Amino acid sequence: MKRALAWGAPAAVLLLAAVLRLWNLGNPHSLVFDETFYVKDAWSLWNNGYESTWGDDPDKKFNAGITDGFTTDPSYVVHPQLGKWLIGAGMALFGADNSFGWRCGVAIAGILIVLLVMLIAQKLFRSTLLTVVAGGLMAIDGHAITLSRVSLLDNFVTLFTLAGFGLVLLDREQNLPRLMAWMRRRRAQLGDDAVGPTWGPTLWNRPYLILAGVAFGLACGVKWSGMYFLAAFALYVVVMDGLDRRRVGLPFWFSAAVLKQAPATFLLMVPIAVVTYISSWAGWILTSGGYYRDLVTAESGLRWSGPLSWVPDWAQSLWAYHVSAYQFHVGLVTPHSYQANPLTWLIMWRPTSMFYEGVNKGDAGCTFDSCASAITAIANPLIWWGGTAALAYLAYRLVRYREWKVGFILMGIVAGYVPWLMYLNRTVFQFYGIVYEPYMILAITFVVGLILATKDEYKRSTGIAILTVFGILTVLLSIFFYPLWSGMQIPYWYWHLHMWMPSWI
Repeated sequence: MKRALAWGAPAAVLLLAAVLRLWNLGNPHSLVFDETFYVKDAWSLWNNGYESTWGDDPDKKFNAGITDGFTTDPSYVVHPQLGKWLIGAGMALFGADNSFGWRCGVAIAGILIVLLVMLIAQKLFRSTLLTVVAGGLMAIDGHAITLSRVSLLDNFVTLFTLAGFGLVLLDREQNLPRLMAWMRRRRAQLGDDAVGPTWGPTLWNRPYLILAGVAFGLACGVKWSGMYFLAAFALYVVVMDGLDRRRVGLPFWFSAAVLKQAPATFLLMVPIAVVTYISSWAGWILTSGGYYRDLVTAESGLRWSGPLSWVPDWAQSLWAYHVSAYQFHVGLVTPHSYQANPLTWLIMWRPTSMFYEGVNKGDAGCTFDSCASAITAIANPLIWWGGTAALAYLAYRLVRYREWKVGFILMGIVAGYVPWLMYLNRTVFQFYGIVYEPYMILAITFVVGLILATKDEYKRSTGIAILTVFGILTVLLSIFFYPLWSGMQIPYWYWHLHMWMPSWI
């Protein structure tokens, strides 16, 4: 029974996640929010190998099933191609005129995110109960559900960065035992109490770091924000290598980590990430029609000279494209009614409304005085605000106890949230926070584990009572908010009941 529960309970959570993301996924049968960019780009990319422009009034025609309106003229896009290839794969499988087809890719990514959260929780906490808690919270949260039901790129970034996070965790499990084994061999050679002046070994056999580099490279191939995860966790690996060396008794642990192991870590992670990222531009590289594809030619006068003159023309053109896209990203200050300052993301001040349709009685099947259909990326308030509180506690706990699990979880927040604080004046949205939501969930799970593990019987029983109430209310809130996450038609008054703050409207 124990073995059946260990497999059956997480499987049930995964099934629930799949139902909440796939049920009625094709509703509404129209491009919503930024689907107008990514879905049409995905389909032209799938057909031409590069993103193309569309004719007049393309959204209306596309919604009507006329999906061949793309031209061969290149379109200027500012995100790499991988996420759009994944969206296009669903369209190729189910039909470009099928709204389920253009959303199923992100839905599958959302289901896999729940699976990864559970696998990582099992590795971190070694508890089936905590694994189910982590997966269950991710499965029923509205922010995660909404981002799995609208064809945007952010779910793919979350999936690949979370995979990289898990792979770094697997590497961490192997690193310390290898250093300890090396120290045993060293002491066997020099005597039990002797180590000698040494930096210790350079650990090259770290396949999980190589795979983490691939995962972070794939994330960059969807959106450049994946680069922050590569940088953050490469630095994390170097720091933990140094601490592990100190733990096993190496005398020059700091200089060894920085001067000996860090270059090896760089070579294991970064080159493969770069190659993976460049490969994500394969459609643009292998065709000739993409935007800026032939910018640098012998006739253009833009070829590099000197030591870099050997670089192929396509690579020089790709670099020029990246410079242009970077300038677009950092200079994007176009006002939007649902933009949200990153300082407000953790309190969920301005969730993103991605679709809203209001009708009167008798229209579109409305049987009330007025009806509303909405897709709004409002997280389950108890999960999101509880996660924010848990993160604050973990920050305190890291300072006081210096626990590696706490630091590891917080590094996900450092990589996924902190970089956005550099762009307070840029046009950004609350839903970008999906990339760090798994680490909020893991923070909550960590706190739950502490409560369940306390040896004080009174504190434990009180904590379990609080957790039970929290769990019940969380499930009820997800049921209450689900219509606003899935585009269901509801009475207008019921929609308005969900607008807890003026900034949510």
